[in-house]
Amino acid sequence: MHMTHTYKVTGMTCGKCLQTVKITLGEISGIEKADVTLEPPQAVINMKHHIPVVVMNKALAESGKYSLVESDDLHNEMGVANTDPTAETAVKTATFFKTYKPILLVFAYLLGVALLSGFTMESFNVMISMNVFMGGFFLVFSFFKLLDLKGFAYSYMSYDIIAKKWAAWGFIYPFIELTLGFAYLFHFNSTITNIVTVVVMGVSSVGVIQSLLAKKKFQCACLGTVFNLPMSNITLIEDLLMVAMAAIMLLI
Repeated sequence: MHMTHTYKVTGMTCGKCLQTVKITLGEISGIEKADVTLEPPQAVINMKHHIPVVVMNKALAESGKYSLVESDDLHNEMGVANTDPTAETAVKTATFFKTYKPILLVFAYLLGVALLSGFTMESFNVMISMNVFMGGFFLVFSFFKLLDLKGFAYSYMSYDIIAKKWAAWGFIYPFIELTLGFAYLFHFNSTITNIVTVVVMGVSSVGVIQSLLAKKKFQCACLGTVFNLPMSNITLIEDLLMVAMAAIMLLI
């Protein structure tokens, strides 16, 4: 999925700096084009897939004292004036549903299928419903990640505590989700499956919490790079929901 991002550039003082930044960015795998200017000091970057700022800044640091800073000017990007709180709230609400529509639809479909599967002729089987929901969750989310495995790995390493230190984790993680999906649907050793889920999703949620507390703007990698979803409380709820459901299944 092609995308374009605009960043503020720090450290540039002359034309030579500009050329250094432009060439360095252009050599990063996944970047198709980088338009860099001094006035204002910014870079408009066209990417084949989302590339974390930490990856680009690492390359820039090797070329000089340059770095990219993501813009946090939400109102200007949305074209919303601060003088009308009601209009601003309405736009934010509309933007929320538009932004998170893919993940909300996925959850709605999974919940519907899970609830229907739990009904029997005489009663409702909670365990069957939970297994179907969690199995479907992991299969669907791993599917989107595997569509662009490299792009997901780059995005994931920008905030996950393990992927930051061990890049290979970003390439392994989707396959763990895929395995968990089949494990839930085929009822493979529920104790082991639920313990692995609690550990994996619990560790994943730590990086999300750190990013939210630091108020850093990252792309949520939950649905890979197919959808450009920003990191938010939705991501945290998603991770903690899986932890809670797995913990409940361990206790039942």
